[in-house]
Amino acid sequence: MSATAALTVHNLRVGFGATESVVNGVSFEIAPGECLAIVGESGSGKSVTARSLLGLAGGNARVQADRLDLGGRSVLGLTDRAWQSRRGKDVGLVLQDALVSLDPLRPIGREIADSLRLHTTLGAAARARRVVELLDAVGLPDPAQQVHKLSGQLSGGERQRALIAAAIALGPPLLIADEPTTALDVTVQAQILALLEQIKLSGTALLLISHDLAVVSRIADRVAVMHNGRFIESGQTEQVLGSPQHEQTRRMVAAVPADKPRGSRLSPLDSPATQTVPRSPAPAPNATEQGEIVLEAIGLTRSFRRPDGSRQLAVDDVSFALHRGSTLGIVGESGSGKTTTARLMLALLKPEQGEVALFGRPWSSIAEKDRRGQRPGIGAIYQDALGSFDPRRSVAEILADALGPALTNSRGSRRSPQSLARLTTLLDEVELAGTVLPRRPLELSGGQRQRVGIARALAGRPEILICDEPVSSLDVSVQAQVLDLLDDVQRERGLSLIFISHDLGVVQHISDEVAVMRSGRIVESGPAARVFAAPQHPYSVQLLSAVPRLLG
Repeated sequence: MSATAALTVHNLRVGFGATESVVNGVSFEIAPGECLAIVGESGSGKSVTARSLLGLAGGNARVQADRLDLGGRSVLGLTDRAWQSRRGKDVGLVLQDALVSLDPLRPIGREIADSLRLHTTLGAAARARRVVELLDAVGLPDPAQQVHKLSGQLSGGERQRALIAAAIALGPPLLIADEPTTALDVTVQAQILALLEQIKLSGTALLLISHDLAVVSRIADRVAVMHNGRFIESGQTEQVLGSPQHEQTRRMVAAVPADKPRGSRLSPLDSPATQTVPRSPAPAPNATEQGEIVLEAIGLTRSFRRPDGSRQLAVDDVSFALHRGSTLGIVGESGSGKTTTARLMLALLKPEQGEVALFGRPWSSIAEKDRRGQRPGIGAIYQDALGSFDPRRSVAEILADALGPALTNSRGSRRSPQSLARLTTLLDEVELAGTVLPRRPLELSGGQRQRVGIARALAGRPEILICDEPVSSLDVSVQAQVLDLLDDVQRERGLSLIFISHDLGVVQHISDEVAVMRSGRIVESGPAARVFAAPQHPYSVQLLSAVPRLLG
């Protein structure tokens, strides 16, 4: 063991109840001022490993190790009370969802000050000054005013900065960051990564947990790849990500979509998702040929009333056209108007000005009763598949509802062989086995749930799909499988897609045309290859420069 190690872990094993260990024999060290990244898919054991280092694995967890030292002092067997005195002072924690991690009923200043009150001798005035200093150090604008705000009054990036300020308040020698930039806009993500780099340069040891290899490539000195509770490969970042040796690592690197040509596969054809339903890759789309316009936005404007009674302009004179068989990517930061635009396209919101045309006919301006017969022609896939399902219903019931009432009797059961065949065919199309039909959404993995969401969207045989952040919460390998699936289904059915995302790497890979949104307006649009290679608008340049690149 290095005498200067901030963290030493030898042969860590973690299990729950009578189940087999989910972490099995993990060993590593982190020196002051060094960043080790643990990467892997959901269920690989990354977060369990991180929580075990803070005594937060859970009441029914069995945490064992030959050695588990923080700053040279063993933390094996510490009681909950003893851990309370170590957390914050010896090790800090930054989680993915700052909105959940911060108390929504307390000002952020008071929440940060609590650790100072409990672990230091600072008086109230000194604590208040220190909180402002911490918020200023993490780059929160106007920190003296921000201390009085609740977490819900801050943006996603501001909340994450406040969470980091709380984690470093006591100057811990080790900071554990568990997916700290997941779901953040690309520019906010870049700011948080720069902040973590500053913290590392100050001498703090950093353990980064992530499934985003591009993020890891930017900040980590060393990488350990975790799979089924074990480290399958580890070493210097440029070595592991630049020349991966293990097949699982190679698959993860190949799944990163940024800079991968349109139409190229991201996941192997022998991946677990495709083994039950083999399919051959379809030829790449011909992006130079544009078909007829199937969906068109013409001067759309939509605003919302703020709590103080004023109006916020969410979509401002937006126009674009979607061509048959092509994909239009819409990118922008949170609050840029992307999702409001999607809801206008689906006629779930009515524009205050402008018009949406579907297959050359009025769509947004007609009555809902007149739209009802046309709705099967346009489907939607959402970010949170779990939230869009009734958790009490089985996959069979969810899909039967989408296929139509003819598939079920009045109680939603006793399906005919023909109806079961239709359900199975639909599952085949999204590369799911029929064994998932009796299962409920909570019994499925994230990737399986998203595939069911796609199957539901395809059930009505739509010609257009609106995809709103459909892969943003998925691991890189599962994301790759879903992107390949959308590509395959688009080619086989001739679908037209609007793909909305804040992940520019994903949009670059899947889109033929791109529209960049900011503050409700489209500031730049054109062929994806041109926009990504030579952006014209300063905001587009700013967005693209903030994208983390694998080994870049």
